[in-house]
This record gives sequence, structure tokens and C-alpha cells, in this order.
Amino acid sequence: MAVKGFNPYEMAQKQFDKVADLLQLDAASRELLRQPLREYHFSIPVQMDDGSVRVFRGFRCQHNDARGPCKGGIRFHPQETIDTVRALSMWMTWKCAVVDIPLGGGKGGVVCDPHDLSAREQERLCRGWVRAIAKDVGPLRDVPAPDVMTNPQHMLWMLDEFETVHGAKYPGFITGKPVGMGGSLGRTEATGYGLVFTLREALRELGIKVEATSASVQGFGNVAQYAIELYTKLGGKVLSVSCWDQSDQASYTYRKKTGINLKELLMITDRFGGIDKSKAEALGYERLPGEAWIEQDADILIPAALENQINAENVKKIKPGVKVVAEGANGPTTPEADEVLKQRGVFVIPDFLANAGGVTCSYFEQVQCNQNYFWPQEEVLDKLDQKMTAAFLAVYELAKTRKLFMRDAAYVISVSRVAGACKDRGWV
Repeated sequence: MAVKGFNPYEMAQKQFDKVADLLQLDAASRELLRQPLREYHFSIPVQMDDGSVRVFRGFRCQHNDARGPCKGGIRFHPQETIDTVRALSMWMTWKCAVVDIPLGGGKGGVVCDPHDLSAREQERLCRGWVRAIAKDVGPLRDVPAPDVMTNPQHMLWMLDEFETVHGAKYPGFITGKPVGMGGSLGRTEATGYGLVFTLREALRELGIKVEATSASVQGFGNVAQYAIELYTKLGGKVLSVSCWDQSDQASYTYRKKTGINLKELLMITDRFGGIDKSKAEALGYERLPGEAWIEQDADILIPAALENQINAENVKKIKPGVKVVAEGANGPTTPEADEVLKQRGVFVIPDFLANAGGVTCSYFEQVQCNQNYFWPQEEVLDKLDQKMTAAFLAVYELAKTRKLFMRDAAYVISVSRVAGACKDRGWV
């Protein structure tokens, strides 16, 4: 999360400024869109199981709600920072706009490590987060969701606390809930599958058959696991994955020349996406340093962990055979690295397009909750495929027509839509 010398908010603003210049945005629109409309900082006192009280720091940023209620996840991470949350809320605004769903961008976080908290302590933390901000979020204002190290159970505790505070049922307050408790079928797969839907379309446009490709993946959480599942179903081969090892406080890359076996790796993976290194080696996996994922002889790189993972220092380690970078994480590639990828002709599917499947399915969950009518999984995934494919093709056509880098084209579409909504409302 917090990398020395790296500020994700400055990176998000730098990306925005570049497109604002391209669009010749007026000064008022620039000022409005390059920072959050609102942000909240609060302390959350939690009684621990041993009777002591610990105070955690919580955040929520609402970047822009001109196109609809804010939408965005809540992260639990020991290195969470307000600048990370600011950046992510901005990226969520562009993400909702690029797939053309009627929502704005928000993001939340708590500085904590769930590994060190019991289930009851995590529940108290979730309820405390909601109590701290219950008047400033809700189904018509700001809709949270799971993110790094949060899950459907956390969302259900938060929903229950929100409904207790307000004395009514609000199933549309939060998404990513368990199926059967207002959650949507297909939500678990949505981000990873959505990424592969855009990757499939990119390969088609590039004239490359999926079956002839190989990939290296950074991360082994929800996004990476489902991206690997669908990519291999389509015929691709994943050569390596990297993940964080909690016991060693280090990351490792696990590689198999014949390709990884998702099912066998899942059997030795903890709930945070950490792979048991001794069991992996017993299964024939080679264990390499964590950063080795970027140096593999693959056609496709899928960064699906955290921000600032492809940067000015390591971008030169990417092998000449890499044709596509599909960004499953938020902000994994810095502007400096983008320039190198652009010069080398690497096709980049930008984060807020590639990983928009999660928020798209969250929107579907909201719609289903508001209707109190839930769709079968096949229908959810079909709608997701349609949305992601349409969004990719719109960005690709603009990039081709105006000879833009894919990230710039995606930004042009998103920022134009949000700036237009602000103007239509008379804000600027």
C-alpha cells in the first residue's frame, strides 16, 4: 500500500491533468474533478477480546456524485493511507463512467490488519465504521462494497449495523453481500471474469488466439483467481502467480513450466490469497522472489494486486514477448512506466476499464435489491459480458480513431461523461 516515495493520489491527479489538457477542460471543472467533493476521517474505538480497547483510524472519500450515488469498496490494510483512498475514489468515478453506469466514485478504508483480529473483533470494527459515518452513506448517497481484505461477511455486519442505526431495511445500502442475504449471484467472479472479457476482446482485435497465449499473474486473491479460471477455460496457460506470504512478510512467485493448476493451488491457499510455500514446492512449483512475476516469458501480464507494481524501475524487466498488460489492480502502472510500454507497443487494458466488472456487478446487485427480484447467475454474467464488451469496444474505437493510448482513450470517455454531468447540473 504505502510505498516510500510513491503517492497514488498524485499519480491519479497526474493522469487526470493529462486528459484535462487533452479535453481542454475549463479551470472550474479541473478544480472540481481533481479532488474529492467530500472526505471523512474518524476514529473507531473497538473493544478487543481481552477486554482492552484499541482505536482504529477510518476513512471515506466521496470523489464525485454528479452521475449518481458514490460507489466504492472498503479496504482493511495495515498501511492504508488517506491518499490511497483519495486516489481510489477518483479512479472509481472514472470506472463507473467508462462502463456507463449511473454511479459516482467513493472509497473507504481502515488502518488495520485482519490477520491479527478475531472474527468478533472484526465484527466490532465493521459496526464501528458504520456508526462513525452512518449519516453520510446510504443507498441514495454512497454505497460501499468489499475490497482488499474485506469480504461478504464484513458487508453483512455493516448492513446490519446500518439498518439498526436507521431502524429500517436498506438492502441496497451495501453490495458484495452473501448470496441469500441480498447478494448477487456472479458477484464473486465479476471482477476477474470482467477482466478476461476485455482481454478476450483485445486479443481478438490484435488478431491473437487466446489458446496460443500464456500469462503471468501478480496476486492470488479473488480477482486473480477468477481471472485465471476463465482465462484457462478459454484455452490460455498461466505460467506463474505471485502472492504475499504472511508468515515471512514477503511475496513469492510460484512458477510451473507446464502451467499452474488452479484447483491444486486453491487447496493450499488461505482466505487472504496466500499460498503455502512448502506444499507448493512439494507439488513441483518453483518458488522465486515476489517481483519475478514481471520477468516471465509470457504474452500477457496481469497485475492483480496493489498499486505501483509496474514502475520506472522494473518496467525494463518486462520481456520483449509481452504483448498485453491487463490491469486487474487499481493503479498498478505508473505514468513513467506507461511511457515505456507505449514506446514498446505493448497493448494496455487500463485498470478502470479492465477491472470494472466488480462495480458493474455491484450495480446489478443494487438494482436487484431495489426490485427485490434476483437474477440467475447466467443472466448476471451475460449482462456483465455485454457491458464489459461494449465499454472495451468504445474505448478501443476511440483509441484507434484518435491514435490514443488505451488509458488516455478510456480517460477521455470517462472524464467527458463526468464533466458533462457536472455542467448539466450547473455545478460549473
